[in-house]
Amino acid sequence: MTPKRFFTFFAIAETVTWTLLLIGMFLKYVTHTTEVGVRIGGGIHGFIFICFVIAVIGVGTSQQWSKRRIAIGLGSAIIPYATIPFERSVEKTGSLEGDWGLGRNGRTPQTWFEKLTSWCIRFPWAAIGIGIIFVVLVFSGLLIAGPPWEWGK
Repeated sequence: MTPKRFFTFFAIAETVTWTLLLIGMFLKYVTHTTEVGVRIGGGIHGFIFICFVIAVIGVGTSQQWSKRRIAIGLGSAIIPYATIPFERSVEKTGSLEGDWGLGRNGRTPQTWFEKLTSWCIRFPWAAIGIGIIFVVLVFSGLLIAGPPWEWGK
């Protein structure tokens, strides 16, 4: 899988899950019919949000994006539907073209984080397995912690 396909998948998925969450919020707060949509849509959106963050950092590191571009990418996940314009902007600059910069035929990783990113690119199934465990643990921790406004009560 190319960096472009990988990143585009998560940018679109983030947008779709924003829609699910917003529909759930409409049903809960406007029509007052159910809060199931927020629970389901919010849960799915939270999971994809974490995956998108990993995609921005991983692709950005491999493709040598600036820290500013990575920060803007991370910020795009906070604003509903902003991941698509961000994805289009990095595509226009050619920042998603080609093979993985830290892949098998890419440059030699220098920092510990580049080495980790390179390992994930070179051994994707092991990285996916460990990544799923990591995301499930983080996601579970967030679900157990509950909404931020209830922390510390």
